[in-house]
Formats: sequence, structure tokens, C-alpha cells
Amino acid sequence: MSHKKVVQRALLSVSDKTGLVELGRGLSAMGVQLLATGGTANALEEAGLKITRTDSLTGFTELLDGRVKTLHPAIHAGLLARRDLPQHMEQLRGAGFFPIDLLVVNLYPFEKTVAKDGVTFEEAIENIDIGGVALIRSAGKNHSDVAALTDPADYQSVLDEIMGNGGALSLETRQKLALKAFRHTSAYDTAIAGFLGERLALKDEGIFPDRLILAYRKKSGLRYGENPHQVAAVYEEMPPKRGTLANAVAIHGKEMSHNNYLDFDSALSLANEFDEPACAVIKHRNPCGCSAGQSLSSAIEKAVMADPLSAFGGIVAINRVVDKAEACTIMEILKQVRKFDGLAAVDFTPEALELLKAKKDTILLKTGTLPQPARYSLRGIGGGLLLQAPDSHKLDANELKVATKRAPTETELRDLMFAWKVVKHVVSNAIVFAHDGVTIGIGAGQVNRVGSVAIAAKMAGDKAKGAAMASDAFFPFPDGVEEAAKAGITSAIQPGGSMRDSETVAAADKFGMSMVMTGIRHFKH
Repeated sequence: MSHKKVVQRALLSVSDKTGLVELGRGLSAMGVQLLATGGTANALEEAGLKITRTDSLTGFTELLDGRVKTLHPAIHAGLLARRDLPQHMEQLRGAGFFPIDLLVVNLYPFEKTVAKDGVTFEEAIENIDIGGVALIRSAGKNHSDVAALTDPADYQSVLDEIMGNGGALSLETRQKLALKAFRHTSAYDTAIAGFLGERLALKDEGIFPDRLILAYRKKSGLRYGENPHQVAAVYEEMPPKRGTLANAVAIHGKEMSHNNYLDFDSALSLANEFDEPACAVIKHRNPCGCSAGQSLSSAIEKAVMADPLSAFGGIVAINRVVDKAEACTIMEILKQVRKFDGLAAVDFTPEALELLKAKKDTILLKTGTLPQPARYSLRGIGGGLLLQAPDSHKLDANELKVATKRAPTETELRDLMFAWKVVKHVVSNAIVFAHDGVTIGIGAGQVNRVGSVAIAAKMAGDKAKGAAMASDAFFPFPDGVEEAAKAGITSAIQPGGSMRDSETVAAADKFGMSMVMTGIRHFKH
């Protein structure tokens, strides 16, 4: 038996009418009989095409405001009948029905509907497609005989194959279309489940449902993954969420890479910790500089120059619109740093863009708004996923507990609160030295905490004198505090909770250091 199947009859029922008339004309020109429902039939008839309306097959007009129009044996038997089984074909003829070889369907725009501001629950429910999904499943199941065409982007290639293949479609094409069709309905159902999960919010399951259902659409392929031998792509959550990194627009520079996305994500997360003007510089997912609280130009300069060596090739994120003045600052800084891989901001003025585009390879990323944190933090493991709520804790200074004999001064407290916001974004074991709203030393990713303190101290040098220190987790031994005191640190902030807290506090008291406890840990693995 030939794997090619001649298309003699097509059923068209679409919400998105992009390319519909052109497809109808192409099929009609090849002698394909066109069957269509309501609005689709109207559009084709207005274009002068001859249509058989589905209600002439089913014997009833659309019911319940269009909720029921194709849920009928005349339609589904035509899609599901196996052509290689004589009994199927005899039953079809005996019922007065006939085979349908090509299904063209796309669904009510549920995702677009729920993405609108102020959408009501009732409006969303009315945009849940029933008949279309059933049609797709029938055609997809019987893809050995039927083609399920769900994407207008595929219309022309299907037409070309039918015209160049004696009116037939190959099994390979039908298989590809079936897979795409089932992915389409799966994502559609996932969007519905996600919307209902958010709106109905079952209290007994919290934020972690018994079955995790995720839907993402491929946005683009990437140059490569973490390394050139790894392939990679970026996917966008469905329905798309505004104010996310996945929705940000690269308006200049080279193509985004896997590592660029990770670093932009880290940079934006840190910059957006601050209500005041702030700039974060990220290298390999770790901050190498951050500044907040000054003018925007000053914050940019201080953040980059906190560690200009590491800032080379880094990603910079700014939580404001960049205008000509800030662009001039950036261009002056680049004379020393030489290169940024990317620069993200809420937006860029035309004058700023004109200056910054002189760096042809630097990615300029417009977020349009301050990106919102993801609902979940996901990480793949062998055979599964780890899922957690994002670390979105915001510390209030009133929550701090003074552990030492000396309380921090107002200046120290400002530095401690700033350092605490930064340390949350540093890979554990994390230590941040800061002074006057600027990082001066960062120790990251070490297998012991005192090692991170030593790195931060070496980076800070003499600038550590009178500065503040933040630690993402408790000090298991007093050695970390002792190392910091030797460098000149005079205040510290940490979660507390170690069995040896008393020894650590005693060490701080010995050196006249003020220390506050947060009761909150900020591990980042």
C-alpha cells in the first residue's frame, strides 16, 4: 500500500484566518472539496470559493452559541475511518458519510485572551475550544490517512507538496503534522490548566501541584550552549508574560547566547533589588560590581570600576532608562574596560542608542519594564526537575537583631542593608564587602566560608577599612569574622543559627565590630 494519500476532501475551521483564503484557493484549484464551519465558510465564500457547510453534513445548525458545531459522527467518522480496513469504509458509506483527508484547524485564542489586562474569568472560559481540540485529536490519531494542519506557517509547504506530488501528501509529512498538532493541543491544555491553577489557587496543594504541567514555545535557537559543542535554544513561557527576560528585546549587537541569557538574568535580578538608581555587573553569573543610591551615572561608573578587570566581557544591568548622559559615562568607562558583552536597561533614548551602537558587538537589551521574578525556580536533574519558590525575600531593617555589644551606626546600617541585597545574588559560599553603596570585594563559590572572606579582602585591599560585610549563611567558625576584622571590616550582617554563634559574636566583640543577625539564609547554588 502506498504511503502517499491523495487529498480529495478538506475540512477548514479556523479562528486565526491568516493565509486561509490563499490556502482555500490553492486546494480548490487542485480539485479538493472544501468543507467549512461558520465564520471560516463565510470568509471563503466572500473570496468566491465554493464551500460545503458542515451543517449540511450533520443535519443541524450550530448550537449553544457555537459551542457545538462539529461534534458529530459525520465529521469524526470521516476523520477517524481507517482506509485500510474495509469494514470501516463500509460503515462510513452505510451511514452516508465520506472520508475527510485534510483537517485545517486552529483554536480559540485562549492564550491571547488571558494575557490581556483585566480579562474576566468568564471571558477566559468562553475561549476554551472544545470542538477544535476534538477534531485535531481525531485527525492526529488517524495520521496514517489524514493530515492535521494547525499552523498557518505550514500552509504553503503543504500546498506545494500536494501540487508537486500528484495531489498527495507523504506519510512523513502527515507524521510531522500530527506531532505538531498534538504538541499544539498539549500546550493549549497546559495554558488552560495554568490559568485555572492561578485563578482557583487550591489551598490544599499550595504552589506545588500534584502534576506539574508546563508549556513553553521555542523563541529561537542559540549560537551554542555553555560550550561550543553543546546545542541550545531559548523557550518562552506560554502564555507569554510581559515584563520578563524572555520578552526583552535585543535592539543591537550580536546574537544572544545561552550564557548571555543566564548572565542577563542574574544582572537584572540584582539591579532590580533596588528602588533607587542601581547598576549591576555580572560575570559568569556572579556579581563583580554593584552600586546603588547615587545618581545613575555615578552608580554605573562605581559598579563597573569596583572590579574593572572582571567587568571586561561582562553583562551590565541598569534599573532605569539610559539617556545621553549615562551613555557618555558608559562610553568613557569602556575606554578602560574595553568591552561589555551586553547592556540591559528599561529603555534607551535615541541619543543614547546613537552613542552605544558604536560598540557593534555589544548586545543592547531593552526590557521595557523592570522584569518580574519567575513564579518557580526550576532546575533539571537526571530524570526529573527540582522546583522551588524563587528567593524573593526582602529584608526590613526592623527585623534585624543586634548580636554584638556595639550596634551598627546609621552609616554602617546602610552599608549592611546594601551588602545584604547583593550577597543574595552571589554563588555560595558568598561574602560581600561594601561601603557607601558600592561593592568593594566579593568572594564567591568557595568550599569554605573563610576562603570567600579572604578573596573579598584581597579584592578590597585598603578600601575594606571601615566597610561592611555580608555573609549569605552563618559563620560555622569565628575564623571568617577574624579574617574580615584583619582586613578592616567594622560591621557584619549574617543569618545566624550556628552552634558556634556565641564564638563568632565574641570574635566580633573582640575587634569592636558590630554584627546583626537576619534569621534568613540566602544560599545560591
